[in-house]
Amino acid sequence: MNIYDIARLSGVSIATVSRVVNGSPNVSEKTKEKVLAVIKKSEYTPNVFARGLGLNSMKMIGILCPDISDLYMAQAVSYLEKRLHAYGYDCILGCSGHEQTSKEHHTKLLLSKRIDTLIMVGSTYAGIGKDPRETEYIRAAAKQVPVFMVNGYIQGENIFCFYGDDFQGAYDVTTALIRRGKKRILFLSDSHTYSAEQKLKGYEAALSDAGYPILGDLKFYTKNDIHYIQDMLLAHRTLEFDSVLACNDSLGVGALKYAKARGIKVPEELSVTGYNNSGMAVCSEPELTSVDNHLEQICYDTIENMVKVLQGEKDVEQNNKLPCQIVKRCSTDF
Repeated sequence: MNIYDIARLSGVSIATVSRVVNGSPNVSEKTKEKVLAVIKKSEYTPNVFARGLGLNSMKMIGILCPDISDLYMAQAVSYLEKRLHAYGYDCILGCSGHEQTSKEHHTKLLLSKRIDTLIMVGSTYAGIGKDPRETEYIRAAAKQVPVFMVNGYIQGENIFCFYGDDFQGAYDVTTALIRRGKKRILFLSDSHTYSAEQKLKGYEAALSDAGYPILGDLKFYTKNDIHYIQDMLLAHRTLEFDSVLACNDSLGVGALKYAKARGIKVPEELSVTGYNNSGMAVCSEPELTSVDNHLEQICYDTIENMVKVLQGEKDVEQNNKLPCQIVKRCSTDF
């Protein structure tokens, strides 16, 4: 069935059928009911692309993330998609990886799909804040459609950012470890993204405020692989540390596995904290203390504000930073 068949069976023009399908108020209730009855009986499905051309909106949102196999990214996309569907939007997902050229390519690819909005999930898209040219492609994209960033912040017109206060989250958990007498706190990270850099700054600020030196040998950048982290720490036999601040939960679980392999008691001899408060934090043994950056709330706020922007509302806040919270479990004694 096509729109011509529906028009013929309803005894109305093609334009009238189009107005009914697109929800136009310029159709009488009687005519609308007649057309909808024919549509239901014939199981007609409107062509989404043609409908989008008529409305100048595809009701389609582009979502870009670096790697959907990453637990944090998968959760974020799931939260976003559910909220989008609640508003009648569909989405197209792209996975760009972390390379600059690939991020730029996938951004252009999604923009070519006639999307209404682009949502970028992950602080990798915000760069590390040292060279504004690495985020220029996002500002260029924002000239075509509104751009919403989840877990990252950059300045620019038509760019709306939603992220946790990772500086404060890392500062608070480092301070909590120091208050329990920890003096050699190992910082574990797997990237130099905006989020990771904010965590590093929070960690270093807490050490400085406590009068502790910032030691380069206690800052580790490693592959995000649990067994790799365990083996790496085991290989550094001379490295002394009494606690760990990991930039995500899988890094923290790797540190817990290291402790078990060495026969180190947690938290009596080694305290370990993760980040993101993911399901991995409660699957580990012992359960992992983790900083909750409220990802679900961030995604909810992203879609709520996206709808406001698409409905033409002005003065929608562009910089939205949410406080983080330490969720205490058995891997720490604070």
